[in-house]
Amino acid sequence: MPLKFRWETRFKKTEIGEIPEDWEVTRIKEIGEVVSGSTPSTKRKEFWNGEIPWITPRDLANFDGRYIYSGERNISKAGLKSGSLRLLPPGTILFTSRAPIGYVAIAGTSVTTNQGFKSIIPDRKKIVPEYLYYLLIRVRGYIESLSGGSTFPEITKSTMEQVYVI
Repeated sequence: MPLKFRWETRFKKTEIGEIPEDWEVTRIKEIGEVVSGSTPSTKRKEFWNGEIPWITPRDLANFDGRYIYSGERNISKAGLKSGSLRLLPPGTILFTSRAPIGYVAIAGTSVTTNQGFKSIIPDRKKIVPEYLYYLLIRVRGYIESLSGGSTFPEITKSTMEQVYVI
């Protein structure tokens, strides 16, 4: 006689609706660090053509993979040190925050990005990067609806930090 299993899931009400009772609702800022990108001066040749991948939204426009290792351009160590650029570790979720909003990739190596990103360095003790990647793909329309800006829509760092994660 075959065994019969009865799965009983209990739900609880939360600020985002009903979810299984053993799940938790949190915000991006609680499971990772949101980082904005930057662009080194294009007038300074020594900042460019180095070995550090510099990713732009254009690099993700026709990208159909999950992990990105390089973009169209690279910056140098001098370019990295020149301004507010930050070297993002492998596993960082790259999320375009303007022009357009919602392209998503996972850094397969250490990379930098331009100001068109709000990247998330996930706390791996709290969330798996691949889970966050797929979640952001699923809710990118919602995130885009949160955008503001007079010239073109953009997601701010503080808005991205407040996005719910379950």
